[in-house]
Amino acid sequence: MGMKDGKLEYLFATSIIQTIFLAQYFHKMFVLGMRIKASVTSAVYRKALKISNAARKESTTGEIVNLMSVDVQRLMDLVAYLNMLWSAPFQIGVALYFLWDTLGPSVLSGVAVMILLIPVNGWLAGKVKNLHGQQMKNKDNRVKLMSEILSGIKVLKLYAWELSFKDQVHKIRDREMIVLRKAAFLNAGTTFLWFCAPFVVALVTFATYVLVDEENVLDSEKAFVALTLFNIMSMPMTMLPMMIVMSAEASVSLKRLGKYLNAEEIDEDAVQHDSTTDDPVVIEDGDFAWEAENKTLTNINVRIKPGQLVAVVGIVGSGKSSLIASLLGELIKLRGKVVTKGSIAYVAQQAWIRNCTLKDNITFGKPFDKQKYNNIIDCCALKPDLDILPAGDQTEIGEKGVNLSGGQKQRLTVTPDVYLFDDPLSAVDSHVGKHIFDKMLGPQGLLAGKTRLLVTHGITYLPQTDHIIVLKDGQISEEGTYKQLLAKKGAFADFLVQHLEASEVEMKNSPMLLWGYYTEKRTTSVRSQDSSGHTPSPAKRMSITPKKEEVASPQKVKDKLIEVEKAETGSVKGDVYTHYFKAVGIFMVFMTMVFSAVSQAFQIGGNAWLSKWSEEPQVNGTIDVDRRNMFLGVYAALGVAQSIAVVIGSIMMAIGMLKASAKLHNGMLLNVLRSSASFFDTTPQGRIVNRFAKDVDVVDNQLPMNVRSWLRCFFQVFGTIAVISYSTPIFLAVIVPLGIVYFLIQRFYVATSRQLKRLESITRSPIYSHFGETLTGATTIRAYSKQMSFILESEDKVDHNQRSYFPSIVANRWLAVRLETVGNLIIFFAGLFAVLGRDTLDPGTVGLSISYALSITQTLNWLVRMTSDVETNIVAVERIKEYSETPQEAEWEIPERKPDKEWPEKGLITFDHYQTRYREGLDLVLRDVTCTIEPGEKVGIVGRTGAGKSSLTLGLFRLIEAAGGNIIIDGHNISKLGLHDVRGRLTIIPQDPVLFSGNLRFNLDPFGAYSDDEIWRVLELAHLKTFVSSLTAGLDHEISEGGENLSVGQRSLVCLGRALLRKTKILVLDEATAAVDLETDDLIQTTIRSAFKECTVLTIAHRLNTIMDSTRVMVLDKGEIREFDTPSSLLHNKKTIFYGMAKDAGIVN
Repeated sequence: MGMKDGKLEYLFATSIIQTIFLAQYFHKMFVLGMRIKASVTSAVYRKALKISNAARKESTTGEIVNLMSVDVQRLMDLVAYLNMLWSAPFQIGVALYFLWDTLGPSVLSGVAVMILLIPVNGWLAGKVKNLHGQQMKNKDNRVKLMSEILSGIKVLKLYAWELSFKDQVHKIRDREMIVLRKAAFLNAGTTFLWFCAPFVVALVTFATYVLVDEENVLDSEKAFVALTLFNIMSMPMTMLPMMIVMSAEASVSLKRLGKYLNAEEIDEDAVQHDSTTDDPVVIEDGDFAWEAENKTLTNINVRIKPGQLVAVVGIVGSGKSSLIASLLGELIKLRGKVVTKGSIAYVAQQAWIRNCTLKDNITFGKPFDKQKYNNIIDCCALKPDLDILPAGDQTEIGEKGVNLSGGQKQRLTVTPDVYLFDDPLSAVDSHVGKHIFDKMLGPQGLLAGKTRLLVTHGITYLPQTDHIIVLKDGQISEEGTYKQLLAKKGAFADFLVQHLEASEVEMKNSPMLLWGYYTEKRTTSVRSQDSSGHTPSPAKRMSITPKKEEVASPQKVKDKLIEVEKAETGSVKGDVYTHYFKAVGIFMVFMTMVFSAVSQAFQIGGNAWLSKWSEEPQVNGTIDVDRRNMFLGVYAALGVAQSIAVVIGSIMMAIGMLKASAKLHNGMLLNVLRSSASFFDTTPQGRIVNRFAKDVDVVDNQLPMNVRSWLRCFFQVFGTIAVISYSTPIFLAVIVPLGIVYFLIQRFYVATSRQLKRLESITRSPIYSHFGETLTGATTIRAYSKQMSFILESEDKVDHNQRSYFPSIVANRWLAVRLETVGNLIIFFAGLFAVLGRDTLDPGTVGLSISYALSITQTLNWLVRMTSDVETNIVAVERIKEYSETPQEAEWEIPERKPDKEWPEKGLITFDHYQTRYREGLDLVLRDVTCTIEPGEKVGIVGRTGAGKSSLTLGLFRLIEAAGGNIIIDGHNISKLGLHDVRGRLTIIPQDPVLFSGNLRFNLDPFGAYSDDEIWRVLELAHLKTFVSSLTAGLDHEISEGGENLSVGQRSLVCLGRALLRKTKILVLDEATAAVDLETDDLIQTTIRSAFKECTVLTIAHRLNTIMDSTRVMVLDKGEIREFDTPSSLLHNKKTIFYGMAKDAGIVN
C-alpha cells in the first residue's frame, strides 16, 4: 500500500492539522450563530414594542413566541454548517479529480449519475420547504391557542370547558401530525436517495470501467483507492440532504421573520409633542381607526386647558377607550392633528401588573422617594392592603397580578405618574373610589393642577370635573361643564336625571328609607358622593377582595409565589428513555435497530465482496467475463439490499417516533388541563408555553434526526472496528485502551453538555415570560416611554441564557479535539499494522482495513456528537414527562356517582363546618363555615380584604378543595361528585371577562350544544342583539385574541350571555358589571333578576348597592361568618359590621 518512507507519519500529521483547523472553524461558527440568535431575538422584542395594533392582530402571541423559540433557533442551527453548502460540492469535486486519476474517463458515468440527482434534490428541497411552511403555521396556531388556554385557565375550569379546548388543540395537532408524517416519509425517501447515491456512483463507475474495455481489471490498488475516495464523498453527500432540509427550514423562518419585522409600526408622528403649546391636550378635526378601513372615531375636536379635570362618558362601545388610545398614538390617524405637551402617563382599563414586587410595580423603574411613595400609598388607599399582604410592599406579585384583586391591581397602576385614566375606578369599591378621587384625582387631590382626562362610568364624580365630553357612536355628541350639559336638557341630562334622583330624596334620618329606595330602584346611584362630603377613613373602608387574598399566611418575606424552575441534575434517568421508547413502541424500536444493523452488514458485505473481486486471478491481464459479471451483479445486489434496509428502517423509525410525539404532547396537554389551580398560580405561563413550543418541537423534529444519525454512526463504528480487527487481529491490542479513553472522554463530555442543556432550557423560559408580559403591557410601556428599560431587561435575560449556552460550545470543541485525536491514532495504528504485516496480509484485506480506518475519525466524532445531542434533546422528553406528572385535581367525572340530569333542581346550598386552604402548608382561609342558603334566595356576600369571599366561590366550584367539612347542594355532597358534574351545573359571571379567539358562537357555546335561535334569544336578553346583528358575519364574527376587538363592556355582556345560555339553578356573580356604563349595569341587573328569578343567586359585592335588595347578606371576616341576616335587620343594628361598611360607603348617614 506504499505506507513507507515516512508517508504514514505525514498521514498522521495531516490528520492532526485538520483536527486543529476544524476545531477553530466550528468554534467561531457556533459563536457567530449565538450572536445571530441574540441579535434577532432582540430585534423581535424591539419590534413588539413598535408594531401597530392592526399588524399586531395579524401576528398572534403564538406566532411571535414561535419566532423567538423556533425560527431564531433554525437560523442559529444553520450557521455552523452553512459552509457545507459550498464545501460539500468542493470535497466531492476533489474526490472526483482523484477518481479520474485512478479510473480514468469511467468516472464520468458516476458524475452523470450525480448530475441526474440534482433536479431530484431540487424537487425534494421545494417539497421540504413547503411542508415546513405548513408545519410552522400549524405550530403557530397551536401555541397561540395554548397561550390563550393558559391565560384563561381559571375561566375554563369554572365553566368545565377543558374538554372542548382540548379537542380544539387536538384538531390543530392532528393537522400538524399529517404534515410531519408527510415530511417524515419525504425524509425517508431523501435518506434512501443519499444512501444509494455513493453506492450507485461507485457501482456505475466500476461497471463502466470494467465493461468498456476487457483489459480494464479492478485490482486491489484501484478498487480501494476508489473505495476510499467514495467513502470520503459519502460524508458530504449524506450531509447535503440535512443541509437542504436545514436551508429550507431557515428560508421559511427568514421569510416569517422578515414579514414580522417589516410589519406596520405605530406612527410616532401621529401625536406631536410640543413644549411651546398653551394647551397640553389638543385634537383638531381628528378621524381615527384601529384598522384603516373601519373608522372608529370621527370628527373629534378636543382642547383641554392646563390643570383641567376632564371626564369622558358614554355607553358601552361609544369610543371612550379609543379616545384615550388616540392621544397615546395607538390608533391610526386618518386625518387631523393631535398635540400634547409634557410627559404622558396612562392607566389602562384592565390593569397591567408586572411579575415583580408590589413596590417595584409602584415605582415602575423610578428612583425611590420615601415621602412621595408614602403619599401615593395613602392616596391610593393601599395601606390596609399592605398590612394584610404577607410581606407588605415586598410581596411578590404573580403573573398578571395573580395574587391581587382587580381593585388592588387598579390602585397599583394609578401610582406612578398620572394624566390619562381609562376607567380605573370601576374595579374598586365605591368608597375606595371616592377616597382615590378625593385624594388623588379630584380638585383637592395630589394631582390637582395637573391635566387629567378621566374615562368614567361613575356619575358621582362628574359635578367635580371642569369639563365633560359625551361620546356616542365614535363622535362627540355633547361637551361642556356639568351645569352646561344639564342646562342643555339633552340626552346626557336625561341620563343624569335618571341616576341622580337619589340625591333629591331626603334620607338623613332613616337608614331604612335609603335601603327601601335601593330595593325599589336598584340603580347604581350609591356611587354618588356622601352628601356631607365626608371622606371615609381608609382604615375603615372595605377594599376589593383579592383573587388570592387569603394566601396572606405568615410566609417569610423571602418566599416567592412563583417557584424558580428547577434543573434536574445527573444523567437523564433511565425511566425517561423507557418512557420515550414505550411511546415509540418496543417492536418499532427493535425493528429499527435490526434494519440499521442489517444495512451496515450489507455495506460491509459489499466492500468485502469488492475486496474478493480485486483478488480474482488474472489470465493475460484480464479475468473471465462471466466471473466479472457475477462479481458485478452480486456487488449491485448487496448495495440495493443495503438501500432497501435503510429506507425500511427510516420509515419504521419515522412512524414510531411520530406516534411517540403525538402521545407525549397529548399526555402533557391532558395533564396540564387537569392540573390544580395552584399549579397555574405558581408556574409562569411562559414556562408552560416553552414546553408546548420548544420542547415539543425538539421531540417532533430534532430527536428523530438525532436518534437516526446515532444508530447509523454506532453501527458504522462497530462495523469499522470489526473490519480492521478482522483484517489485522493485532489491532485489538490497541483498540481496547483507545476504547477506554474514548468512553471516558464521551462520558465526561455528555454529563457536562447535558447539564448545560438543562441550564440553557431553564434560562430560556424567563425570556418568553418577560416577552409575554411585554406584549400584554406594550401600550402602558409606550405611554411611560419605558421601552429602553424593558429592552435592556430583555437583553439581560438573553445574555443570561447565552452565558449558559457558550460553555456548551467550548465543551463541544474540547470533545472534538480529543475524539479526533483518538480517531487519528486509530488510522495511524491501522496503517502501521498493515505495513508491518504486509508480507502476510493480502492487498485486498489491507485495502479494506485502511479504507475503513480513514473514515473512522469523522464517524467517531459524529457518534459522540449524536450521543450528546440525543442526551441533551431527550431532556425535552424529561421536561414534557415532568408536566405529564404534575399533581392533578380530582376526577372530572365519576360515572358511578353521576347526579341526575336535572340536578340541582332546587338550588339548596348547605355549608356544614366547611373549611379550606389554598395549598398544603398554608393557613386556613375559611374556618368552620356553617349555613344554609334556601332555594331561590338572593344572597349578598361582603367582607373586608382577606375575609374569604373569593375563597367561598372557589370552594363552591372546587377550584380549592375542602380541608374539613362539606358543601351539600340539593342533597349531594359535592366532594363526592366529578368536578365537571359540579362545575358544569353551576354558573359564574367572573370579574374579568375572558374571551377566546374563534367566532362569537364558539365563545358562547364551545360544545355546540345550543341552536342559533337559543343563542339569538340570549343575545337579546344580554343586550347584544343589536350589536351582533350589525356585524357582517353575525354569530360567526371572529373574536380576536383575548377579545381585543370588543370593548371591555361588550366582553362583560358576552359573559352574561354565557350564563343565560347555561341557566343553571345556582348563579354566582363576582362584581360582573364593573366595566359597563350605568345604563347597561341597570339593564344587566334587571335581566339577572328576571331570568334568574327562580334561581339561587350569590353575589360577591365590591359595591354594597349591588346587594341591597338581597334576601340576606352574609358578612365574612377572617374566614368566618360573622353576620348572616336580611339587609334591613343588619342596618337597624348600628353595632353590626355591615352597618359600618354601609356607613363607610355613604349608604347610611
